[in-house]
Order: sequence, then structure tokens, then C-alpha cells
Amino acid sequence: MKFSARHERFELARPFVIARGSRTHQDVVVATFKVGDHCASAECTPYARYGESIDSVIEQIEHFNRLLEQHPTLSARAVQQELVPQLPAGAARNAIDCALWRFNAETSFPTPLFDIKPQIVTALTVSIDTPAKMARQARELCLQGAKLLKVKLDAENVIERVAAVREQAPECEIILDANEAWENLPLSELFQALTSYDIRMIEQPVPAGKDGLLKGIPHPIPLCADESCHTSDDIAGMIGCYEMVNIKLDKTGGLTEAIKLADQARKQGLDIMVGCMVGTSLAMEAALPVASQADLVDLDGPVLLKNDRENGLIYQNGRLVTSQ
Repeated sequence: MKFSARHERFELARPFVIARGSRTHQDVVVATFKVGDHCASAECTPYARYGESIDSVIEQIEHFNRLLEQHPTLSARAVQQELVPQLPAGAARNAIDCALWRFNAETSFPTPLFDIKPQIVTALTVSIDTPAKMARQARELCLQGAKLLKVKLDAENVIERVAAVREQAPECEIILDANEAWENLPLSELFQALTSYDIRMIEQPVPAGKDGLLKGIPHPIPLCADESCHTSDDIAGMIGCYEMVNIKLDKTGGLTEAIKLADQARKQGLDIMVGCMVGTSLAMEAALPVASQADLVDLDGPVLLKNDRENGLIYQNGRLVTSQ
């Protein structure tokens, strides 16, 4: 019983630009769990925003192997239940947990563990650029059948960029993602001005840890926590600041905690979004059980890549097609 870990790199179809910077490729780590002749793999994306790197994630997975050696009699299910929670939430635990989910599903259960919707509307991303170039991105996505656009923004030219996208995407739902960049903007006025563009939701307008800035500010458009909400332990701090939380497996540390977070959020009256880091279909598949129950889904990671894995998920007319 052992995990292996390897670093893989995927070129992006075009530069991906958000408030924190841009990149032209995506680095991921694939963890493979093997018992005898059977193995199962899962993918994670180390995120520098959370102090992660390829090397640090691989080291965590190697450390987990040393932990496994101390418990040679545990079953794979017991490993998942007893040892995985000892790891901190993050990319490494995500890959380990999801590889175990896949292994247990393939070896221990004759029927599917979850009800997965055959088709799921997913957001398609418009990355930061000039208003004219963002409008062009939106137009291209609409021609491809997009139903929901996720518009990346920083603190510059917010209204101009949103107006340009909306003009080219009159029929699409639009969500905005500020990636923590609006702390120094006049939020009340900005939220009010954005109502003219029929926006479904605004994601993480202020930095994590400064969510209290949102309390008491009128916002006709619902707000969603992303960087501020990693696990179910964070839910209490979201109340009164946000109406929705964005669940990402690389933040929760896997599907196990993602399910728990979704349950706790619902109990507190919060809506659910399921998002992703940029990655391949291997990473997106692991999120489908939660995405099938979510109010909004943003699992377009493979669409941003020049090439996905072989036999990857199908994206068609703005939907993620899970079965034919």
C-alpha cells in the first residue's frame, strides 16, 4: 500500500490572467495509490497563494507514505477515514483523498457512490485584458454555446470591462471574480453600479481575513466567498458577509471535506458554488459529486488548456457532459 507522486505540466490555450498575475502553463501533481496490482490516481494543483509548491506537495505525499508504513494493517477505507484527516487541508490532501475515493469506488463498491448529473452547466472564463479584448473573449465563448461566463477582474476599469462583456454576451448569465482586489474601491457604489449589467454573483471582492468590510454594505448582487472559505471550519465567519461559498477540492483537501463543507453551508442558508484551480479532467471528475448538487459550477479547467488528458471530459455548448 503506497502512494507515488509526479509533477506534470500543461500548456494553456492562451495566457490566463487574474488579479494576482498571469501564466502560460499549469503545473499539477498526480498522486497514485497502489495496492497489489490495482491503482487509482488523482490530481491536485499546488497554489502559491496558499504557500504551496510542486515540491512541497510532493514532500507531503512522501511524508504520508511514511505514515502509512506505521499502519500496515489498515484497509484503504480505514486509511481514508483515520489517517487522511491528519494532513492539513490543501492540494496534497486533495490528491490523496480523491485517489482513495477512486480506489475504493473501483474495488469495494459494485454500484456508483454518487448520483452524477448527465450534463452540468459550467462557467467559462473570461480572463483580464482590455475591455475590447475581454469583449472578444466573451463573444468567442458565446459562439461556442456558453451559458454562464465567469469574468475575471482586478481593481481597474471594472465597469468598462463588465459593460464590454455584457454587450457581447446579452443572453449569458455572468458572474464576476475579483480575486480579493476591491478592498480600496468604493464598494457600495460599485455594487450598485453593477446591478445595471444583470450580474448573477460577485466572488471574493475583498481579501481573505478582511471579510468584515462587507458587513452592512448594501449589495443587491449576492456575494460569494472563495479565498476566505476553505473548509467547514470557516463557515461561521462567512455569515453576514456572503450568500454563497465556492468549494474547491484543492482548498478543502479533497472530496470528503468538500461534502462536509457543502452540508454545513446549506445548513447555514448559504448557496453552493463548486469551482476549480486550472487543471485537467482528472481533477474535475473528482468534484462532480458536489457539482451535481451545486447552485453554480465553474469546472472549466480543461477548457483553458491547449490539450487535456486523453479521454477527458466533454465540454459542449456551455455544459460539462458526464455521460452520453
